[in-house]
Amino acid sequence: MKKINYTNWMGSIAVALVIGACSSASKDKETQLIELRQQQANISKQIATLESELAIENPDQSVGKAKDVIITELKAQPFNHYIQTQGRIEAEDNIAVSAKSMGVIVQVYVKEGQQVTKGQALAQIDNTLVLTNIESMKTQLELARTVYERQKNLWDQKIGTEVQFLQAKANKENLENQLEMLKEQNEMSKIKSPINGTIDKVFVKAGENIAPGMPAARVVNTSDLKLAANVSESFVTSVKAGNMAIVHVPELKKDIEAKVTFVGRTIDPLSRTFSVEVQLPTHPDLRPNMTGVVKVIYHTEPTAMVVPINIVQTVNNQKVVFVAEQSGKSLVAKRRIVTVGGVFNNFAQIDSGLNAGEKIITFGYQGLSDGELVRM
Repeated sequence: MKKINYTNWMGSIAVALVIGACSSASKDKETQLIELRQQQANISKQIATLESELAIENPDQSVGKAKDVIITELKAQPFNHYIQTQGRIEAEDNIAVSAKSMGVIVQVYVKEGQQVTKGQALAQIDNTLVLTNIESMKTQLELARTVYERQKNLWDQKIGTEVQFLQAKANKENLENQLEMLKEQNEMSKIKSPINGTIDKVFVKAGENIAPGMPAARVVNTSDLKLAANVSESFVTSVKAGNMAIVHVPELKKDIEAKVTFVGRTIDPLSRTFSVEVQLPTHPDLRPNMTGVVKVIYHTEPTAMVVPINIVQTVNNQKVVFVAEQSGKSLVAKRRIVTVGGVFNNFAQIDSGLNAGEKIITFGYQGLSDGELVRM
């Protein structure tokens, strides 16, 4: 077995340091400090090497000197590249229903929170005069039809003049058109829902005046929701319709998988962003104007080497990760220089420097030296 006189070796190193320091007495202190630090780094490296050799030669005596670590086997896995931004939930159908005619509201049929269907009456404007005119017009039309039928019978028998027949026919048709107009006017006095949805707000009460354009109620279809957000223009070529997205709604405390359905074609000149819309699935607890955080996945690496970002250290301007390797009967830490391809959600994609199956040190990596003894 190889014998190493560790004490004599350390003494020689100490003498060398003293001689080196004395010979540099004429140099300025800053230069001396740099040289001494370099010597210290070299000595520390030699000490670590000797300790590793001693550990291999005498594994039983080195167990107590090994540093406790946690080791994880590196496996290839999918890794998503995404953009994260905040947006607001909106309803595709969020309509303020207004009146088509003016008058006094005589009855409101719905309450807030009530489900309604397309064409259902929400409120009624006073239509007394219109109904009276309709009844009067029906009476006149009945008479006109009787006259027309008689004139037609006479004309079919070549009795009477054609003018009389045509006048009776025109009078009947004119009254029919007027009746249809009155019926349409009567329908306009009813404020109806244009969609299926829920009454979110009722703006009117019985006895109040209303005019065309004034909102009577708001109807929202909560089964058709989307999240609208703005994304930095630097991703304008990355985000496309059809990209997968993950929406996190803080109030629901859950993530919702969705898809990008719309990508804006213009850039806002002030914010330098473009608009993105994500279609949301039906959910009973989702509400318009809720805020949500959306992660738009624009690229997926199917087999990436992924490690927690906190274990990637910077040493001498290089990114390094420590792995555990078997050396004889001992386990030693080895420093690997790596290239980081991207950082997302506290994980880093390693493009080079690590291979699947290697055992990376995920705990106890702080302060480790290359070749230092470790144990699990």
